[in-house]
Amino acid sequence: MRFLHTADWHLGRLFHARSLIEDQAHVLDQFVALVCDVRPDAVLIAGDVYDRAVPPPEAVALLDDVLARIVVEANVPVVMIAGNHDSAQRLDFGARLLAARGLHVAGRTGPETACVSLRDAHGEVRIYALPYAEPAVVRDALGVDLSSHEAALGAQLDGIRASHPAGVRAVAVGHAFVVGGAVSESERPLSVGGSGAVGAGLFHGFDFVALGHLHRPQTIGERIHYAGSLLKYSLSEADHLKTVSLVELDEKGAVRIEPIALQPRRDLRILTGELARLVEAGLADARRDDYVYAVLTDTGALLDPMARLREAYPNALAIERSILARSGQAGEAGRRMRELDTGSLFANFFREVADADLDGDQRRALDHLLAGMEASERESA
Repeated sequence: MRFLHTADWHLGRLFHARSLIEDQAHVLDQFVALVCDVRPDAVLIAGDVYDRAVPPPEAVALLDDVLARIVVEANVPVVMIAGNHDSAQRLDFGARLLAARGLHVAGRTGPETACVSLRDAHGEVRIYALPYAEPAVVRDALGVDLSSHEAALGAQLDGIRASHPAGVRAVAVGHAFVVGGAVSESERPLSVGGSGAVGAGLFHGFDFVALGHLHRPQTIGERIHYAGSLLKYSLSEADHLKTVSLVELDEKGAVRIEPIALQPRRDLRILTGELARLVEAGLADARRDDYVYAVLTDTGALLDPMARLREAYPNALAIERSILARSGQAGEAGRRMRELDTGSLFANFFREVADADLDGDQRRALDHLLAGMEASERESA
């Protein structure tokens, strides 16, 4: 059986205040063409379909068009789950009606995990769709006490294994941070004030695990796989090769994964050098329409450097002065401060004001408040 595994489309994403919807449509046209060419048994979309809980209308229209072309026109079933950027309720709308046409959407977490059964020449394959959910949501759905992401996901997977028929191949589609995975700057943390990471051992017994959340394509072990994001969504991803994954599952459950690259409308590059030299080189650069982030090495004053850079690179995003980055301890302290999460920033502020550290109860109350704010932001952003 063959699957096309993809994730982290983040439709409606803004990057340095630029809408990427046309870039996303360009790549998804290629993806639909790939589906029509490969004719997989199913397409697996492992969460973060949208970039925020309330997506812009053009993002909704793009998703509608892509799914219609895959499910209705190409007649290829899709299994799609909600990620931590998605609104579970909004993505879940109409799921029972859509399943009859081959679009299987798992947005909300219930007492039983959604399961899609497919067959090939060697028998049945069951695909279990596990949308992202906070531990409290899983606790309410299952009626058991769960205090962490690992405990919540483990309880769901234990429930699947308890009812899964012996000898039937099993695939899980999920959205999680597995310990050992390589992270990027554009991934929103799954947990506030604690670890959202889960161990790879949780997935024992599954023949293949198709995951979303981490934006670099990667495989942990032999069967746990991240397809990676649709496009480059942060500077830390400039050297990534973005792909979708063609997965072949044989009659014994052995897996072969083939990455397939899609050509972006514009690449993301980081250029370093003096402004005049970058402008001169850019005027002759065949890829001058790429998204460019420039690290300028000039030591003197520069007059309107962004306007000059955009004479050569019209889609330049931002500039950085390397001399300022090397300007001493103040710059280093500022960099370290920007790397802190909200909870750590408030703890530092409290220490300065009260001349004391947050105690355990205060820190837990802060983390609970921040987690609630994070959940509210996902629903209203």
